[in-house]
Amino acid sequence: QELRPKSLDIRQEELGDMVEKEMASTSEAIEDAVRRIEEMMSQARNESSGVKLEVNERILNSCTDLMKAIRLLVTTSTNLQKEIVESGRGAATTQEFYAKNSRWTEGLISASKAVGWGATQLVESADRVVLHTGKYEELIVCSHEIAASTAQLVAASKVKAEKSSRNLARLQECSRNVNEMAANVVASTKSGQEQIEEKDTMDFSGMSLIKLKKEEMETQVKVLELEKRLEGERVRLGELRKQHYVLAGGCADAPEDGEARPAPAPRRGILKKPPIAQKP
Repeated sequence: QELRPKSLDIRQEELGDMVEKEMASTSEAIEDAVRRIEEMMSQARNESSGVKLEVNERILNSCTDLMKAIRLLVTTSTNLQKEIVESGRGAATTQEFYAKNSRWTEGLISASKAVGWGATQLVESADRVVLHTGKYEELIVCSHEIAASTAQLVAASKVKAEKSSRNLARLQECSRNVNEMAANVVASTKSGQEQIEEKDTMDFSGMSLIKLKKEEMETQVKVLELEKRLEGERVRLGELRKQHYVLAGGCADAPEDGEARPAPAPRRGILKKPPIAQKP
């Protein structure tokens, strides 16, 4: 017990209550997200028209479908967890079961938090896009994050579920539906972005040879600057993911990039081969 990592600043007997609270909190976050999207839809219809209204409605409708899919996923996940506890605790109480399987429980809590957080972030990003104060890319990233968090929740539930469980089959089907709805958000966002953003006419017919050469050189400079910045951001993203994996791995064996992988296999796949001196 002394050697086990102190992953959560709570007592073992509180883990069961923590799971129920987190699942309830996630459900509340999704319900609130659905209400906020409906309010945004009403506001968009009052304040926009034409192409902007069409784009906003398409994006918000896809977000609503995604929220409904997540809500069903959380409900199914809760039913599966109850089934797991009932079939695995034997003569022990629910609290004792969660305490005995604390690492699994902590992974479940982490996955539930990730799903709720992703849903909240998606709604906030959609709100900013509708108000033209945010970026379309934020919606795309949030959609990918939700798909990854969903995979994490399914994997955490699958670890202790019976292979023949109907609730597990339903949960996997819900996960596929969430992924499909998240892809629809990405598709509607990209098509809307293409419709809204103003494109240059690329009409250079009135430029002199000198002006054309100057514009060409300035554009080349911008391209090089953007390429350098892109490379720097990719390096930064890699370092952020490494640190995220280190922190998450220390508390609940949470996988990197939201993908569910059994521990400790991810460490061998991501970290470099350990030196001979580290072999047992």
